[in-house]
Amino acid sequence: MKQHILVLGAGFGGLWSALSATRLLEMHGRSDAMVSVLAPQAELRIRPRFYEPDAASLMAPLGELFAVTGVRFIQGAAQHIDVSGKRVEYVDGQGNAAVAHYDQLVLATGSGLARSVEHAFDVDRIEEAVRLEQHLKSLAQRPYSAARNTVVVAGGGFTGIETATEMPARLREVLGDAAEVRVIVVDRGQAIGASQGEEIARSIAEASAELGVEWRLNASVEVVDAEGVTLSDGQRIEASTVIWTTGVQASALTAQVPGERDRMGRLHVDEHLRVIGQDAVFAAGDTAYAATDDLGNHALMTCQHAIPLGRHAGNNAAARLIGVEPVVYRQPKYVTCLDLGGWGAVFTEGWDRQVKLVREEGKALKRQINTQWIYPPVADRAVALAAADPMIPIA
Repeated sequence: MKQHILVLGAGFGGLWSALSATRLLEMHGRSDAMVSVLAPQAELRIRPRFYEPDAASLMAPLGELFAVTGVRFIQGAAQHIDVSGKRVEYVDGQGNAAVAHYDQLVLATGSGLARSVEHAFDVDRIEEAVRLEQHLKSLAQRPYSAARNTVVVAGGGFTGIETATEMPARLREVLGDAAEVRVIVVDRGQAIGASQGEEIARSIAEASAELGVEWRLNASVEVVDAEGVTLSDGQRIEASTVIWTTGVQASALTAQVPGERDRMGRLHVDEHLRVIGQDAVFAAGDTAYAATDDLGNHALMTCQHAIPLGRHAGNNAAARLIGVEPVVYRQPKYVTCLDLGGWGAVFTEGWDRQVKLVREEGKALKRQINTQWIYPPVADRAVALAAADPMIPIA
């Protein structure tokens, strides 16, 4: 029986883990081992773009890529991880209970909102992004009211900002160019965009003013109902559309792996991305609390970090399986590119987020990132495996 590397999840971390593990096995001529991906769909969902319109198209099929690279796809949803027995219980595509055994496991099941909020939408999953889009389109069939023309975004973090600054254009596309629309961000911060850093916050404030995006600071959404929201300071905002963007947590499956976790549920991993205290479990993407450098910085829940984390975790799971040296994960360079709707975008470098590009120059780079850089490689075995090399310089 072949030795088995099992990757849970087909997101950025899972996809690149599978390709990287396959690459190392091929390099060493190990036909006695195989790589499988267990996930609900053989597709990469482009989650960083779910704030955009046409959400249903924001995915990339992976079936052909898996086929040409020899990665076995198992359709199913993991339910329980038994690390002592090296087995994963899952529900298959037909709804039946099944079990997958492994020799090395890569946990790459991502993250999600910690709770769903009744009467609120989100852009966390593609199904929810599609539901929001259908709702926005339906507003045109409703009689005019201030609530109809108002969107409240709960949370002024990265996702909240990108969603809010996109909303004025999306609302006017439905309601007409002359429509008076309101988009309100509710945030606990003391200043606009404060969670993103002082320098980038200036661009966020400028874009918000130009686009007409309002901010309610030092506040949080306490109650959401069918007619709007009530804030922590008692203020009432009537709104037909409320979008929840706060409280992201790592996949609940991380709790089934014995080990230390951070406040977002991510498993502490060593420099090879092996879960500390585990012999055969690696973590990649949003499930891994991984040091990016020796200065105290750690990977964030972004595809910028998930892709290299996957390349390293998959490689090292295969290395442990066949007894070769693993590679150390380090990603000292950090950048951001924040979409600010019709204003443009802002690109920064460094953990202190020094602004380098703004407006259309930033937007051009954001388009390139969103439509090219984060998509999977073409379904060509040599090209795909070469792209999975963990030693590729990380931009």
